[in-house]
Amino acid sequence: MYSNSTICAVSTASGVAGVAVIRISGERAIGICEQIFTPKKSGKPLASQKSHSLSFGRIMDGEKVIDEVLVSVFRAPHSFTGEEVVEIACHGSPYIQQQIMQLLIRHGARAAAAGEFTQRAFLNGRMDLAQAEAVADLIVAENAAAHQVAMQQMRGGFSQELQELREQLLNFVSLLELELDFSEEDVEFADRSQLNQLLAQLQSSTGRLLQSFSLGNVIKNGVPVAILGATNVGKSTLLNALLGEERAIVSDIHGTTRDSIEDTITLNGIQFRFIDTAGLRHSSETIEQLGIMRTYDKLRQAAIVLLVLDTTRQETFATIDEIKAQLNENQQLIVVVNKADLQEELQVTSYKLQGKKVQGSSPFTLHPSPFTLITISAKYKQGIDQLIAALAATVNLSPLSRNEIVLTNVRHYEALQATAEALERVSVGINAKLPHDLVAQNLREVLHHLGAITGAITTNEILGTIFGRFCIGK
Repeated sequence: MYSNSTICAVSTASGVAGVAVIRISGERAIGICEQIFTPKKSGKPLASQKSHSLSFGRIMDGEKVIDEVLVSVFRAPHSFTGEEVVEIACHGSPYIQQQIMQLLIRHGARAAAAGEFTQRAFLNGRMDLAQAEAVADLIVAENAAAHQVAMQQMRGGFSQELQELREQLLNFVSLLELELDFSEEDVEFADRSQLNQLLAQLQSSTGRLLQSFSLGNVIKNGVPVAILGATNVGKSTLLNALLGEERAIVSDIHGTTRDSIEDTITLNGIQFRFIDTAGLRHSSETIEQLGIMRTYDKLRQAAIVLLVLDTTRQETFATIDEIKAQLNENQQLIVVVNKADLQEELQVTSYKLQGKKVQGSSPFTLHPSPFTLITISAKYKQGIDQLIAALAATVNLSPLSRNEIVLTNVRHYEALQATAEALERVSVGINAKLPHDLVAQNLREVLHHLGAITGAITTNEILGTIFGRFCIGK
């Protein structure tokens, strides 16, 4: 799982760039770099440089100059990996990057595997497993909310909460197991009332974290929004207006969109995944029928449904009722009345929109009214700002504003689910006055599942799976 070899990799994105960074980590990192780096005349050798120092010089292949570079030295244990680390900032030519990598490997380094730098940081105690996973989330964060959650977890907010609860529980487990050694004397070292209080606290914290996963999943993966409606009501025009580009084909011919078209956009710090679907109508054409079937599949997968109506056509409320009947309690319906520029007075007036917005258990703000109504002209982009505001309002970001821990990782979610189940068994066991050894066993399961999140308890297989998803160089 771990070797003392010195590893190297290009840590910046591949391709041509102004600057590229090559990272080297391991006990021979400085020695290997000294063999190919020549500092300017007044510069000190790398071996005599202090941690977090910078040197200017040349990368040499014998007498051949490869590039002029800046070299940063980070001494163990005060580096990202906890080892000796050197970073070479060179010009971003792919040829230069390749030449420097070949020189490093020729002098004793080896190419790093995906995620190996972060894995070494974990193994050397520079971060726990939850923080290491947050590094990967931070790299791929595409919006403000995802960035905030990843930064919070990388700085240890989530880990600290779990660690505090785990340490308190460890104390009780130790006392319960001590009681087993004195089972014949029938003595109690662990205060049962305090244990019940701690269990209630653990169950509350676990339940809150599990509940936050619905918001975390939205932040990490985006909000799926299905655009539905009859043929030629302007769904593709609406998608293009929202994205600000001609993404979907627009035509006066009915049934132009035969399959779903997906694209993403970030609104108010949240990523939305828009899905333009095939128009709903009765059709005998096989391909169009398949497209309509997929439309209903996308409807069931969406968190928000934009039902587009055409103000110039005699729409019936059966369409709205049909869509509403297929939505679950956590799905939000927004009715978008399009082509308002062609008719002054709207016909869609049968539903009254009233009542305050209420916050439900999901990350979406649920409305007591049947749906939200927005009037637009997609062609002229009228009312698009109001629609965007309505979309952004569906996601409840208040936990982020309160700096609450938000769960985004599926592995963490599954471990906390197992924790909650084990806690329930402990609670039932105590109330039923089960033998101490059975209660202690269930408590050990709780400790195991909590430890699996931070890496206090882990396996080679889990580490391989986690760090295999990282990019090379990180």
